[in-house]
Amino acid sequence: MQSPRRFLPSLSLLSAFEAAARTGSITAAAKELSLTQGAVSRQIKALEEQLEVALFHREKQSIRLTAGGDYYVREIRDALRKIGSASLNLRANPFGGTLTIAVLPTFGARWLAPRLPGFLRDNPGITVNLMTRPSAFDFRLDPMDAAIHCGRPDWPGAELALLRRETVVPACSPDLRDRHGFRQAADLRRAPLLHLTSRPDAWERWLALHDAPADAVHGMLFDQFATAAQAAAAGLGLALLPLFLIEEELRDGRLVPALDLPMASGNAYYLAWPAERAGYPPLAAFRDWILAETRECR
Repeated sequence: MQSPRRFLPSLSLLSAFEAAARTGSITAAAKELSLTQGAVSRQIKALEEQLEVALFHREKQSIRLTAGGDYYVREIRDALRKIGSASLNLRANPFGGTLTIAVLPTFGARWLAPRLPGFLRDNPGITVNLMTRPSAFDFRLDPMDAAIHCGRPDWPGAELALLRRETVVPACSPDLRDRHGFRQAADLRRAPLLHLTSRPDAWERWLALHDAPADAVHGMLFDQFATAAQAAAAGLGLALLPLFLIEEELRDGRLVPALDLPMASGNAYYLAWPAERAGYPPLAAFRDWILAETRECR
């Protein structure tokens, strides 16, 4: 059902209100919007009259949001951001076909980005935007067409397709491996163990799987695979890393398996998308392409 006209203020009124609420100043809002202070004040007053609600407490030369104004600005800020994003995407590709994908940092940089030229070559009308997102988010609030998700297939409000499962190996620099002369899983406890904040129990699970002591496992923490891989290559310790994300380091010898003892991590990579976008042609083309690219890894 369409909202009555009086509940759909113009963008100019909303922009003036949002800028004043965010900066806490009519003067700052006017400077940001390239308007006079009087123009901004009149727009805010017009919005209040249209809504029949006071949005600011006016105290001498300052303004302060009312309870209603604070609620309202939180709601319209997301709407304005979505409109801005849609306008930017349309300008980048005026004929449509823009696809915005949230990607995990290391997966995006090491696996997806090198393969994207093939997708773009086969789909010349599609523009792809990649946005880094380290964890799940709400598709209703973030204007994304799809996302790469790692973990369990439990993203509320989204449809998912399995891309690939994950196998990790204990990796380190050749010098660290040679210096310690690892022969069995328990030997790795003699070297520093590097941990990922997103998988705090990974080393305990690996050690237990290979019948090694798994108590009191401590070490440096990293929030991304790429940083942990660089630290391991620099000789800071051992890291449990997905094989497919360190192919380059293994190939050129910067990293080596400390022992040939892999572990299925239990995590998997998924393409996720909001159900209402399932039939969007650029998304359908990307989904078909990435599923084909990862078919042998499932």
